[in-house]
Amino acid sequence: MRARAESVQQTRRRIIAATYDLSTRRLLADIALGDVAEAAGVSVQTVLRQFGSRAGLLEATSEHVAAEVAAERRVGAGDVDEGIRLLVDHYERRGDAVLLLLAQEPHEAAVAPVVERGRRLHREWVEQTFAPVLDPLPADEREVRTDLLAVATDVYTWKLLRRDRGLGRARTEERMRLLVTSLLRKDP
Repeated sequence: MRARAESVQQTRRRIIAATYDLSTRRLLADIALGDVAEAAGVSVQTVLRQFGSRAGLLEATSEHVAAEVAAERRVGAGDVDEGIRLLVDHYERRGDAVLLLLAQEPHEAAVAPVVERGRRLHREWVEQTFAPVLDPLPADEREVRTDLLAVATDVYTWKLLRRDRGLGRARTEERMRLLVTSLLRKDP
């Protein structure tokens, strides 16, 4: 029984990995269950047995990736240098896929909850990472700084520096750190 349960979990993980991998290169609307099944080495029926529907598969994939992202970006509160380093590492691995997902938001209903979850997770990361500076501030000032820190550390900021300006990874990290440290000063 234990071997069977482990086999089912391995199959589930392969299907989720295949779904995520396909979504990093193609529009969600262009990914059929047959594509996922083929990439995972299973049948469409197996995908449906595991997840119930395409929507269930997308939700499970979103949950799995959100947990991975949270782990990739986990940093101690107040560790600005490590936080920015981990964030840029994350964008180097996933930034282009995130941008592809964001581009689909106005046209693909299934993307909206995924993108909203990402926005919420990013804001929570900002609040946790920069808590030592943000917590003592009055509520209105804390909200303003949190908004600005979220912008300074957003995937679009990475894109502007890394893709549009063509800066290397180190310079991109350096400029994002400069933005953040400027906002963390008492009087930005």
